[in-house]
Amino acid sequence: MTQETDIIQQMTQDFDEIASRKPTVMVAMPAYNEERRVGNTVSGVKPYADVVVVVDDGSKDKTVAVAEEAGAVVVRHRRNKGYGGALNTIFSTAKKYKPDILVIIDSDGQHNPEDVPRFVSKIAEGYDVVIGSRFLTQESKVVIPGYRKLGMKVLDTATDMVMNGAHVSDSQSGFRAYTRDAYNVVNISGNGMSAGSEILMQISDRKLAIGEIPISVRYDLEDTSSQNPIRHGVSVLMNLVRFISIRRPMTFFGLGGGFVLLVGLGLCIWALQVFMMDGSLPLTIALGGGLILYSISQMMSMVVVGKY
Repeated sequence: MTQETDIIQQMTQDFDEIASRKPTVMVAMPAYNEERRVGNTVSGVKPYADVVVVVDDGSKDKTVAVAEEAGAVVVRHRRNKGYGGALNTIFSTAKKYKPDILVIIDSDGQHNPEDVPRFVSKIAEGYDVVIGSRFLTQESKVVIPGYRKLGMKVLDTATDMVMNGAHVSDSQSGFRAYTRDAYNVVNISGNGMSAGSEILMQISDRKLAIGEIPISVRYDLEDTSSQNPIRHGVSVLMNLVRFISIRRPMTFFGLGGGFVLLVGLGLCIWALQVFMMDGSLPLTIALGGGLILYSISQMMSMVVVGKY
């Protein structure tokens, strides 16, 4: 009987015995109402894993039964906790059983299970985290719908702003591999879809090596997302803006402040032009521009001295 994820159930396999073979590989996947495809995904990754873990995020269908029948160890949320909550449970499970490599894959059939050995091989080259990128091959670029591609690039740019000099071509990819050093430092603060970017932020903070491999993702499958892609993108972007405001205050306030500064200068120049033309000073415009310039100067001074 599966248990609430706050008390992770005992693995059905003797992981200590498994751990005698190196490297040990745990393949894990979040799942929410995925009874149609989770079984095939579990069966697909089993040949490449020492243990397969499915985190059922409060599904209302037969996801748990199908995953268990396919041979996965199921850790169950009794209520839906969101993508970030499911990832948190995956990392908690990995920290408990200590595989050498943790591979996370989507359960909805969009990822190719046969790519798992490629992630393991890339980790063996000395990387701490390996991301499956949809933007490293022409094939993957063709199949991505245009609106998704645009949204991904916006989120990639925002993610780069919260990473310490690191850069990835596909920050929102859910197909990733982590070494023990990497998954041990991950501590996701929220339950939303921005968890992927937050993880990269924490990995880059610790100067861990990030690599990428090209992957293809299927977009011809129905009902592969529980969220509207636009709503999802906006939610992730808003969380990234919050991260940027905390971690890159000079950039965050500088961009907004630069726009407001131009408005203030424009008002002051306008007031000066009116004064030079007819000798009268439009006090409202002049005071408005002056107040804006004063406020911006105070804000920037506070940023410089580290108060933001």
